[in-house]
Amino acid sequence: MKKTDLRALRDLTIAELDTKARETKEELFNLRFALRTGHLSDFSKVKAARRTYAQIQTAISEKKIVLRQAQDKLEARDGAA
Repeated sequence: MKKTDLRALRDLTIAELDTKARETKEELFNLRFALRTGHLSDFSKVKAARRTYAQIQTAISEKKIVLRQAQDKLEARDGAA
């Protein structure tokens, strides 16, 4: 995945990222199945799919951390007022 693709991932919402992660996980399953049955000729596709899935999960984690920090700031501000 290119850097521009990573930036595009970070622009998506958590729900969109979850959907993309689910699709990538399905693709990874199908690639592994094809690998085991001998129908896959390009083994690098499995590695690329694993990497893409990890990058999506990282983007989800980053979004959740930022969201949690924003909620904490709001609670701290409301508690001080």
